[in-house]
Amino acid sequence: MPKPSNDIAEITDALVKFRDERDWAQFHNPKDLAVALSIETGELLECFLWKAHSEAELPKVKEELADVLAYALLLAQHYRLDVKQIVLDKIARNAQKYPVDKARGSAKKYTEL
Repeated sequence: MPKPSNDIAEITDALVKFRDERDWAQFHNPKDLAVALSIETGELLECFLWKAHSEAELPKVKEELADVLAYALLLAQHYRLDVKQIVLDKIARNAQKYPVDKARGSAKKYTEL
């Protein structure tokens, strides 16, 4: 499988340009971005409702996932968060909570390991 290519800054810049050309920044406060993110996540979940995961329509999954990512990136941009760094920081915190020797092959929450 090819490695995805994506430049977070380039994507965020394109989103901001699209938003600003339409004067939509006025609607993109943190609360509304978080609400939109939640709604789009629900729409992504609809792709899988009452189906095996293999039955989901990939074009629809891609469309809804793009919406989820877009709102997440715009929320990060609002707070001037470094997306790469916050994700790497979260991975590091999770590595502490889920050590390989205890978590490998387990779906248990870290409090149950």
